[in-house]
Amino acid sequence: MSAAPDRAWVAECVRKIEADFQRSADTHLIPLDLPGYPGIDFYLKDESNHPSGSLKHRLARSLFLYALCNGWLRPGAPVVESSSGSTAVSEAYFARLLGLPFIAVMPATVSEAKRRAIEFQGGRCHLVADPTQVYAEAARLAREGGGHYMDQFTFAERATDWRGNNNIAESIFSQMARERHPIPTWLVCSAGTGGTLATLGRFVRYGRHATQVCGGDAERSVFFDHYLQRDPSLSLDCGSRIEGIGRPRVEASFLPDVIDAMVKLPDAWSVAAMRSLSERLGRPVGPSTGTNLLAALACARQMQSRGQGGSIVTLLCDSGERYRDSYFDPAWCAQQGLVDEQATQGVAALFEGQDVPALPWRLAGRLVA
Repeated sequence: MSAAPDRAWVAECVRKIEADFQRSADTHLIPLDLPGYPGIDFYLKDESNHPSGSLKHRLARSLFLYALCNGWLRPGAPVVESSSGSTAVSEAYFARLLGLPFIAVMPATVSEAKRRAIEFQGGRCHLVADPTQVYAEAARLAREGGGHYMDQFTFAERATDWRGNNNIAESIFSQMARERHPIPTWLVCSAGTGGTLATLGRFVRYGRHATQVCGGDAERSVFFDHYLQRDPSLSLDCGSRIEGIGRPRVEASFLPDVIDAMVKLPDAWSVAAMRSLSERLGRPVGPSTGTNLLAALACARQMQSRGQGGSIVTLLCDSGERYRDSYFDPAWCAQQGLVDEQATQGVAALFEGQDVPALPWRLAGRLVA
């Protein structure tokens, strides 16, 4: 076993990360006007404002601090991660901050724009044809290179300080304090590692809030079925088509007991929602944000059916600029089977609060009548 890293080096690395945090402002909470849902206020927590451009900036900072304080990082030794893109961009940012080499192991289908973003931060991309093999390949590279496999899917929920310390849940509640409905009825987030959902669910319980937490899941993912069945052996032989969310296996950071409801959504509907929301905001958002908004609308429809008012907060995970050559490219979407005129029309109707026959989503938990 190699010797523990020098305490002075660890202290300096922690100082650099804390100084970076001190320089960074909190992310914005944006009201979203949807007149078709009177009495219900929608908000987007805009995580694209982080220095590395996405929600995963919070996770990467927590993972680096966790690894440093556990003695897992060493000067000059590579940091390796299995990632579909945004986590890798954020971890590359922090690796460069600390002067450490960074390798992102990712499916070969990840957008070229995200690869460029990783490389811009000083990282290296290691592409894998089979998306189910990214975990094993990342562990192998770390082991053979004398480095550390960060393993976001195991450590996401452990590394985050869910009680406070300006985590995303605490930030949301602070920013909602002067709104018409300051305690959200629902917090909504799609599942990538499951770490953000765990933070939201734990925080509302710790704060004794009445807020409920809803998770959104992609089409090619096991999280929704695991939520129903509690079967940790569930797996798929393919990866998610919605970059950054959905997993082919049950991840350790996905904690179904802290989630009140889940929605499983067809990928074509998530992409249609991404496009529609981008038009409303006047700037592009990523596909996981489309998933989030659809899940939020599922919550809103239940509130409407019960005559309830209140507020719903969901996440704008990252900018759509990273997806110009993929999800915003009609030819690419057609090739991936993500073009569906019925989805486009259905999303438009949902945004207006209209009835949509035979909605394609699956509901579980407290969203089931």
